[in-house]
Amino acid sequence: MANAERSGRPAEAFGATAVGSTRTPSRAPLRMACLALWLIVAALAARQVTVVLGTPKGERLTDLETWVGPNGVLHVTGSLYDSTRFTGTPFGGLVLKPLTRAAEQALGWGWTFGTLLLVVALGLIAARALPQPIGRRTALLAAPVAIGLLMLSLPVRNTLWLGQTSIIPVLLVLLGCFAAHGQRTSGLLIGVAAALQPTLLLFTPLLWFTGRRRAARSTGVTFAACTVLAWATMPRDSHTYWVHHMAGVGLGGRADDLGNQSLHGALLRLGLNGPLEVALFLTLGAAVAVLALRRAVRYVDDGQLLLAVAITGCAAIVVSPTAWQHQLLWVLLAVVGRAGARASDRYVWPVAVVLVMTLPARMMLPDMPSLDPLRTNLVLVAAFAAATAVPFLSRTSPYYQSPVPTEYAPAAPARFRHIPLAPFLRRVLTRPNLLLELLLIRVAYAAYSQVRLAATGGSISAGRAEAEENGRQILGLERALHIDIEHWANHTVVTLDWLREFCDFYYVSLHFIAPLTVLAVLYCRRPADYRWARSALGFATLLALVGFWFYPLAPPRLMPTLGFIDTVHGVQDFSRPDYGTLTSLTNQYAAMPSLHFGWSLWCGVVIAVLARRWWIKALGALHPLFTLCAIVTTANHWVLDAVGGAVVVGAGFGLVYVLTGPRTSTADPRQESRAAKAGTGRSTSSV
Repeated sequence: MANAERSGRPAEAFGATAVGSTRTPSRAPLRMACLALWLIVAALAARQVTVVLGTPKGERLTDLETWVGPNGVLHVTGSLYDSTRFTGTPFGGLVLKPLTRAAEQALGWGWTFGTLLLVVALGLIAARALPQPIGRRTALLAAPVAIGLLMLSLPVRNTLWLGQTSIIPVLLVLLGCFAAHGQRTSGLLIGVAAALQPTLLLFTPLLWFTGRRRAARSTGVTFAACTVLAWATMPRDSHTYWVHHMAGVGLGGRADDLGNQSLHGALLRLGLNGPLEVALFLTLGAAVAVLALRRAVRYVDDGQLLLAVAITGCAAIVVSPTAWQHQLLWVLLAVVGRAGARASDRYVWPVAVVLVMTLPARMMLPDMPSLDPLRTNLVLVAAFAAATAVPFLSRTSPYYQSPVPTEYAPAAPARFRHIPLAPFLRRVLTRPNLLLELLLIRVAYAAYSQVRLAATGGSISAGRAEAEENGRQILGLERALHIDIEHWANHTVVTLDWLREFCDFYYVSLHFIAPLTVLAVLYCRRPADYRWARSALGFATLLALVGFWFYPLAPPRLMPTLGFIDTVHGVQDFSRPDYGTLTSLTNQYAAMPSLHFGWSLWCGVVIAVLARRWWIKALGALHPLFTLCAIVTTANHWVLDAVGGAVVVGAGFGLVYVLTGPRTSTADPRQESRAAKAGTGRSTSSV
């Protein structure tokens, strides 16, 4: 990491940073925000400890138990790799050997708290290694944000749960790059990390090509010394690992398991095997390593040392024979890279990385066969993109510190004195980044589905009695109001085949198609109004989730003895209901409020407000009317469910008004169109 002098950092130690700032924000709010973040970090740490140590023994720290338990591989005669339960290097086994049975009882507590301390140290070093200049706000908040993201990440949660050692190599590399004084010490730390995880030898050419050749030599010598020491102490184990298994290939779980996020695992999952797969893996792996190292050297010269380290670590993930989930922290470190010339594009890469590293892949992408190759290799795709493809900005770029600013519409006066309550949420004229919108919509819908399911205890049968009792309450209230038309409407439609087929089609098909179409048209033609409408829809859906959680409600078709006919799914067995391929995944007792009607009403309101032609407004008004007929006649909702849907939609539009002010704070359509086109033209450099 030569040429560090060009970035304003000392050449030998990268840990010391000077805080530069062009603006000095008020200290009191910053201190309060910093304190709040540290409290959140403490709460996350406490929760992790509680979850791990509160789990019955035998179900937690399973990898650690496999190594050092009563029958652990570190305490039995023969090779460590006889059972393939130990996947570390022989040097790793040598380091863990002193952990004897006597320490087993205290090991759970000690190992868990020790791992948390390593996570804190990792976050502190990463926060101090941010490229200069940084503002006072970033300097104060970087450490708690970094530690909090690490605590939430799947690799750290997996490490804590399994009792793994995968944080140690990452920490050793960061210490060698940013905290060690002297190249020999730096190389020593990185060499020990490579002895624990051999693919980290990729840092040796990075050191060499950035002018730190003494550190590169020290890394190689340390790695060789550790490996020779382990070979002399455990010759049989070393031969098994390095010769028989070719540096650990084939150890642990099956290489084509979904948990293996390396290029080798992806090729096996795609059906390749044998010499062809090996040749392709070696060829592509070499290309990725070379390209990633060239990019890393360039970013070292640019002064973005942490980004260069993250890129090299991501390349190590790709070229490793096996990269299990607890070994994937390098991808999270790549969040420090900046990509995109527009201010609105600047959040795409970090948001994508955080989502990939904190949420299961099934929440990121829908469960569709065509998306299986992408969903099953999502972390690998992120690592590959960080190592080879994402156009991270250079610090010399004019957009690095000053991206193209976002264009805002002039504010419009509100009828009430204290509206808007959040004036900083100004109305943006340009289009939001499409990838970011799709990511957020997908994650929001996945969370919506999970909450619907969790509201009844995680299955369709849990909470059935409560849902049916609530159904009787709703029916009683409707009878008191003389609006209990569901049974009459249902049986009337059943006698008319053409009307039944129309209602079934309308119920099944337009629930998602209509709102997605409206959002797509607004995104393309009216970007400022897209944000207004999207926010109202999001608030309405959130409020509906509260209703699903606190008031599970059986729809008419799932109410026994009442004689309703399910025209969509057919006759039901109430002890084992069957309503299609999503039977085991969806909560059919999420009827109040009705989002079928709520989303259709949202479409109608948006079309009525924004459409310029009267006949389009009329079509928009007919959509919620037809939806109401469909949900009632198919016995999927009570009339009062539609009332609940209307309430949450009205509340959604109201919240947008209260927080951001009147929708009329828009520039004229021609100005908005010009801003949208300008935003589209400038987005070519975004991720």
